[in-house]
Amino acid sequence: MNPKMWLTALQVIPKITRKEWDRLDIVSRWLIAVRAAVLILTFLSAAVAGLLAARDGLFHWTYWLLLTAGLVMAHATNNLLNDLVDFQRGVDEDNYFRTQYGPQTVQQGLLTKRQLLVYAAVTGAVAVGCGLTLAVLRGWPILVLMGIGAVFVLFYTWPLKYIGLGEFAVLLVWGPLMVGGGYFAVTGQWSGNVLLASLPCALGATTVIFGKHIDKLKADRAKGIHTLPVIIGEGASRIGVMILVTLQYLLVGFLVFTGYFSWVTLLVVFGLYFSLPVWRMFTHPRPESPPEEAKGFWPMWFVASAFYHYRAYGILFLAVLVLQTAVR
Repeated sequence: MNPKMWLTALQVIPKITRKEWDRLDIVSRWLIAVRAAVLILTFLSAAVAGLLAARDGLFHWTYWLLLTAGLVMAHATNNLLNDLVDFQRGVDEDNYFRTQYGPQTVQQGLLTKRQLLVYAAVTGAVAVGCGLTLAVLRGWPILVLMGIGAVFVLFYTWPLKYIGLGEFAVLLVWGPLMVGGGYFAVTGQWSGNVLLASLPCALGATTVIFGKHIDKLKADRAKGIHTLPVIIGEGASRIGVMILVTLQYLLVGFLVFTGYFSWVTLLVVFGLYFSLPVWRMFTHPRPESPPEEAKGFWPMWFVASAFYHYRAYGILFLAVLVLQTAVR
């Protein structure tokens, strides 16, 4: 048991050698293999769904815990399958971007394909079990939501990411599907306002995947992976991310203006402080070599600043929703 490594893997994607890997416990290996540090993106969406339910006086702990566990495990399963698909297609060969900032467990021999499939099967089974339990409690619409989610889990890496639809998939999944569908799972009701309120989360998650795809634009182009940044170019993609970050704040203002959110929600504006690295980095092309301040997380550059901002924004967004609920 290595709680210190668990905590590390939940905060960053650690680089690790085979010798270090062999000394790890099963929990540490799983956390590293599923890239647990990014699972916070899914937790934020699930938490927003729960808080919006609480705001409407419809929160239910059992339903929310099933929702959150199911979504997080589905995301973890997706990450495992992504690695397997990339390995099968030879994407991670020749020191590809992904293997430079963290382990690709099969490519680097830390796990065999069979072991990775076992990880994915167990993790996926937990996600499906949570979903089926919710379906029994809430009815057939949960099965529809599960089916839509399964499409994205199975086909995000290929073909969606290869044809410029990966970013749009993230926008739909981390917003309307997770928050809107999650709200239904918790409350048993649908809400158009919740779908709109899901967009700040969706936009934040999309800035992260956009940043990652800009960082590996040249490598993806060479591999024939046509992400949206490959299609529209780095300059347009950098502008796009800055627009998405701006919309995260404007949407909250709009929801306050319409009366759906209370004025206390405007406190999310303090998240602008954490957006400063975004404006500093995204207004310039990606450096050809690692700057001094990039030591420790290079080759991640744009994605590092986007993730830093959205993690802080997301936590602040949750805090103001808690405050709004308390005030109401």
